Amino acid sequence: MQRNNKKKKNGYTTMIIYFLLVIMFISVANYIKEAATTKEISYTEFYEMIDNKEVSRVVISNDKLTITPVDDSKFKGKTLYTANVKDEDLINKLKNADPKIEFTGAYSKQNPIMDFALSWILPMILFIFIWKFLFSKMGSGGGMGGGIMGIGKNNAKVYVENEIGVTFDDVAGQEEAKESLKEVIDFLNCPKRYTAIGAKLPKGVLLVGPPGTGKTLIAKAVAGEAKVPFFSLSGSSFVEMFVGVGASRVRELFKDAEAKAPCIVFIDEIDAIGKSRDNQMQSNDEREQTLNQLLAEMDGFDSSKGIVILGATNRPEILDKALLRPGRFDRRVIVDRPDFKGRDAILKVHAKNVNLGDDVDLDEIAKGTPGAVGADLANIVNEAALRAVRNRRRVVLQEDLRDAVEVIIAGKEKKDRILSKKEKELVAFHEVGHALVAALLEGTDPVHKITIVPRTMGALGYTMQLPEEEKYLISREDLMNQITVMLGGRSAEEEVFNVVSTGASNDIERATASARSMISVYGMSDRFDMMALESVQNRYLDGRAVRNCSEETSTILDEETLKVIKTAHQKARQILRENRDLLDKISNILLDKETLFGDEFMDIVYEKYPEMKEEKDKKDKEKKLKDEEQKELQRKRREEQEETRRKNEEIDRIENEKLKKEEDEQEKREFLKAIGVNVENGSKLDTIIDDAVNDLKDKGEKR
Repeated sequence: MQRNNKKKKNGYTTMIIYFLLVIMFISVANYIKEAATTKEISYTEFYEMIDNKEVSRVVISNDKLTITPVDDSKFKGKTLYTANVKDEDLINKLKNADPKIEFTGAYSKQNPIMDFALSWILPMILFIFIWKFLFSKMGSGGGMGGGIMGIGKNNAKVYVENEIGVTFDDVAGQEEAKESLKEVIDFLNCPKRYTAIGAKLPKGVLLVGPPGTGKTLIAKAVAGEAKVPFFSLSGSSFVEMFVGVGASRVRELFKDAEAKAPCIVFIDEIDAIGKSRDNQMQSNDEREQTLNQLLAEMDGFDSSKGIVILGATNRPEILDKALLRPGRFDRRVIVDRPDFKGRDAILKVHAKNVNLGDDVDLDEIAKGTPGAVGADLANIVNEAALRAVRNRRRVVLQEDLRDAVEVIIAGKEKKDRILSKKEKELVAFHEVGHALVAALLEGTDPVHKITIVPRTMGALGYTMQLPEEEKYLISREDLMNQITVMLGGRSAEEEVFNVVSTGASNDIERATASARSMISVYGMSDRFDMMALESVQNRYLDGRAVRNCSEETSTILDEETLKVIKTAHQKARQILRENRDLLDKISNILLDKETLFGDEFMDIVYEKYPEMKEEKDKKDKEKKLKDEEQKELQRKRREEQEETRRKNEEIDRIENEKLKKEEDEQEKREFLKAIGVNVENGSKLDTIIDDAVNDLKDKGEKR
């Protein structure tokens, strides 16, 4: 309340100063205008001007004469005036003047109110307009004390407890991150349990991960679970064109946070102000002042007050080391791309408010979207809902979700693009080449769909492969097989048509990048053994590799990469040459249907290789047994976790009751001490308090 009153007082003071300056400005402006357009002369000078033929017009009033000089006079452009001395010869002199001088009397009525309005009221209204609409927009609030005078004020969005509306139930696929933050929530809810043994709340938690993984959502969920105010702002909101503004906003932010403690302060994209100061070539005084102030504030505030700083970034490698040290950001929580279970849980969260059909299988969509983040999955569910509305349906079907995945990957179908017969055949053989090489190599992902329908992202067709399970390690053989599959399209064109086309440009680019990484990053070359020739930067963004070798070594690296590409190319051509009958048969079917699904494709392959079907059935049976065992293991694990959670809740309840009892006893002891009653250990405090209160009542009655 005192802080708000102080802000109002400052606002009124600012407004009073502003309007005093406005009044001074208008007064000076009117004086300058008067001095520039009028001049007082003596009556003698007036007579001389008449004699010198310098007067054009005279207005005679009771107290003065207003004189308009001729154009060639030295007083040109000014209005002259002199006192009216009641000269009886003046009229005759004006009549006899040569050339004639126009003269008249003054208007009988003048309007001083209009003069005052034009000179004072209108300028004042103009400056009020400037105050309201210009100064308020330049600042952070537009109210009194806002505007340009408040440009260094804190501009964070503040959400009170009942406005957040996000809990951990709304966050899926990030169980490890949630587990890391539950301790922070528990500290904010029950700090005495930790302070009793000397534990301190982590001052800062840095959320790190790729874009779209839900860092902001997790930060809001922490505040929602802890039921405390939530300050949200971006790192770029500290940086302005004025030096010192960012530092001032940091100070104001921490002052406001202390006033609302316990609370959570979330700074998104903290790398905007937390960039390392080592690189002097890109020094920025304003950003460095802001960073220095943030470092000082994070050192200065007491974590026992319950203020937690949450920062989010996808470029942790460029942050200043002073910002990352313990005592500032004590913890780093990785919010990475979700695995299959995480994607399935995220889809369920985003689909809970969507009308789903009976045939919807979210597991299939989760399997078909490896590498997708939470934002991608939310977009897929929304695209499926939009497709259902376009098709005049009230529920979302599985086909809507499948189409949404394809729209995200390759774009919408381009129905107006008509390919010639030759181009269509080339695209069909190209895509079947990918699929056939993938089917006949061991360890590759199974083919899910082949299509030659053009898409808006430039693809004239595509082959979709879906992994059967999550892979966290990839062997050299697996990488070689992936490159061979990528080159299967161009190899089919060469085998069938003996031509090369531009359709394989993306395949060649991806294959080259994979082959280069094998040599330079993963150490899969006999020539370089385990020597790192490139390092990955911006791991959570584009993952661009930076060369760490000389020009000569880079040349040899190119040669080794070319060897890998040539080996995979020859292998792809050999597979297609040996299975030319399958290539022709499947391509012709694809030309008729335009789209083939994985089961249809594999049935044709199994006709020639029945042993592959037997082996697949055997693997499916083993996988089914393994999945059942895994499900049973997960069920037992969930039961154990639930039992552990219930025990922990019971322990927390008992500890909270104990702490509350101790606090009540401490308050009672302080009360008795205040009224002068000594209490021995082990005494019944309630009985002593009742006796003390009765004694006080008796004393009051006697008085």
